[in-house]
Amino acid sequence: MLRHLLAPFALCLAGFAYAGEVVVAVAANFAAPMKRIVAEFERETGHQATLAFGSTGKFYAQIKNGAPFQVFLAADDITPARLEAEGDAVAGTRFTYAIGRLVLWSARPGFIDDRGEVLRTGGFRRLALANPRLAPYGAAAIETLTALNLTETLRPKFVTADNIAQAHQFVASGNAELGFVALAQVGQDGRITAGSGWIVPPHLHAPIRQDAVLLPGGRDNPAAVALLAYLRGDKAKAVIRSFGYDL
Repeated sequence: MLRHLLAPFALCLAGFAYAGEVVVAVAANFAAPMKRIVAEFERETGHQATLAFGSTGKFYAQIKNGAPFQVFLAADDITPARLEAEGDAVAGTRFTYAIGRLVLWSARPGFIDDRGEVLRTGGFRRLALANPRLAPYGAAAIETLTALNLTETLRPKFVTADNIAQAHQFVASGNAELGFVALAQVGQDGRITAGSGWIVPPHLHAPIRQDAVLLPGGRDNPAAVALLAYLRGDKAKAVIRSFGYDL
């Protein structure tokens, strides 16, 4: 009987004996959902994941310079495709894990109306956004302002952040009255839950398709392969949706 009782435990130990570690570069906008996904991934698989958060453009440069990342979750689809074309990502492993939503946000309740008219009426000194050359959400912010014919009018008020996490920090701290951030940073289930904001209509900017890809250092790493597979599963998708991303 003891042998039968121990059999499932032995199988569990056998599975965890092959557990490994993976180092992941993650776009700053996806920090909160990724932390939650990885917690479940580690619990279910026994693998460990080390996460680094930052701008997609800076990660591209680091990967090209040999940074030891094994998986890359970008804030766009262009950068992973470029890495793949240049031989710095494993061909055939790229996929869209989320489609982001851009928000004009203020930490002050009632400061931003539900149509973003505050951009035209003024009443603010600083507008935070991520560097459009490095961060896809910053590029989407510029596209939005261009579509509204406001880019040059508001440019003197720009406070440019390295990435979307820093842009959010500028607004949350009050250093900028409002700014363009990711919905995942300020909401749940597709709704803004803190301060006030305007969810930018998708037709005002190109879709923010966020792609993941396996990097050469993760090709023979079971933990890296398992993490990408887990991202495509129903549990991870449920978390991604809960933060306001489309799939």
